[in-house]
Amino acid sequence: MGRPSRPPLTREDILRAALELVDEEGAAALSTPRLAARLGVKGPSLYNHVSGRDEIIDGIRELIGREMDIDTSIRPWTAAVSSWARAYRAAIAAHPNAIPLMAGRPVRSLLALRGYAAAFDVLRAAGWPEEHLMPLVQSFEYFLAGSALALVDAPTALPLPLPEEELPPGLDPVLNAPPDYRDIAFDAGLSALVRGFQATLDTLRSATDR
Repeated sequence: MGRPSRPPLTREDILRAALELVDEEGAAALSTPRLAARLGVKGPSLYNHVSGRDEIIDGIRELIGREMDIDTSIRPWTAAVSSWARAYRAAIAAHPNAIPLMAGRPVRSLLALRGYAAAFDVLRAAGWPEEHLMPLVQSFEYFLAGSALALVDAPTALPLPLPEEELPPGLDPVLNAPPDYRDIAFDAGLSALVRGFQATLDTLRSATDR
């Protein structure tokens, strides 16, 4: 009897292998030759399923998006964005090496676009004008990307360049930072963003009512 044939390669196989490669070795490791070697195939085999590196990155974004537990029925809008922010942070924090790949790229993933559409619907229903929708959502995304990076492979206290006795005075918040200070910082930042945007919406409504 001959050797069992290899299961046919699929687009899902390629994307999951790409995400695993980035998770393990960093964004710079992502290339079609490296990915083909990881999958045990010739490089041209990948192009039967993906057009190239750009589509692979879009697929990585899609895989991470699937990990976000997002409930689009939550209201009001402030509770909705807070819930989405926590789901986003958890998913991105699991794959911090993918952030440089996704940053600054136009969103082409259908799943991501559906997420934007759902968010925009909630914000419109709350009274946000169209010109504020994308800036508002991206403000949260910028905050979330930074907070997710801070979660991974970071020490339990901030690194210090000198022995404690050589440091300038007044650094107690650094020296005695609680183990969960990243969570505290995230909660404080998210709360400030939500309050700030709610105040902006209140101002817009007042101007419209005059």
